[in-house]
Amino acid sequence: MSVTSPTAAGSREPGGVDQAAFTALVAPLRRELHAHCYRMLGSVHDADDALQDTLLRAWRGLPGFQGRGSLRSWLYTVATRVCLDAVAGRARRPLPVDLGPASPHAVPDSRPDRDVAWLEPYPDAGLAAVPVAPDARYEQRESVELAFVAAVQHLPGNQRAALLLFDVLGYSAAEIAAMMSTSTTSVNSALARARRVLAARLPAVTQQRTLRALDDARLREIVVRYATALEDGDAEALVALLTEDVTWSMPPMPHWYRGIGAVLDFARSGPLGPCGSWRHLPVGANGQPALAAYLRRTGSGPYLPWSITVLTLRDGRIAELTSFLDVDQFAAFGLPAELPPGPGQAGPPDGDPTGTRA
Repeated sequence: MSVTSPTAAGSREPGGVDQAAFTALVAPLRRELHAHCYRMLGSVHDADDALQDTLLRAWRGLPGFQGRGSLRSWLYTVATRVCLDAVAGRARRPLPVDLGPASPHAVPDSRPDRDVAWLEPYPDAGLAAVPVAPDARYEQRESVELAFVAAVQHLPGNQRAALLLFDVLGYSAAEIAAMMSTSTTSVNSALARARRVLAARLPAVTQQRTLRALDDARLREIVVRYATALEDGDAEALVALLTEDVTWSMPPMPHWYRGIGAVLDFARSGPLGPCGSWRHLPVGANGQPALAAYLRRTGSGPYLPWSITVLTLRDGRIAELTSFLDVDQFAAFGLPAELPPGPGQAGPPDGDPTGTRA
């Protein structure tokens, strides 16, 4: 998740803006701007591009800014407009649960759907420590939770912008109207519609509230027990961690599963089956506990990246497993490209941990 300097081609542009001075000026805001772009677009890679475009436009337009108002507000204006341009005419980024009903049993012939631009996870390491604005409804980590970002993707661009600028960043309707070149009435209307959509889609309790109710030892225990269950191929140990209505989805696989029976049927045919041996590294994603899974298909050799699984918890159990089967995400999380050989239960090299034949 790196964004290069917008001025790599030269040190000065219109108005004689110095590259080093501009870079130092915007450096404290880069991480929070990147997170804003992610909330708008649902993709780390798209957020990288949007931030790059934002900084380029801002650098070129800095002479016209002339210190009128807040630099932070001006950069958010530029970033929001960049994201609105990107959203226009583009399909939203979904999760499998958004596209169809759950499968009651493992689907052996499922294929990854590469035609869908799926929602992507966001590394916690990229989150800036931004104080909650007095009028904001959501804290920073709440506003990158999977459920929140997935719900935002159901909004048209103007509603996304109004909601994020008002309820996450704490700008007033008048300020947002100026940022979006529209009227306060239009902003308030977009905000009301966006809030209705989110109210229908978000759980009653955020993950941040759920995590605060768990002490560190209990949270660590859940994560370790989940990883151990997969590494040991232990179905009973896995089931003991799950809620009765647990869901498991694996973008870009279109099929997903709901309930202990369906999830266990899938798990036995896939990750708990004869696919190889697993190792896991704990990571933080979307303000939630997550694990990077590495798979070794044969009895020797390194473990290679397979998925990043984000855990959604409820009442001390796992209510949702969202496994992102995109190994390109590992670089964004700063994860190693492989893990050295170690203890594990190797299985036949032709097994498939998704329970599919990809």
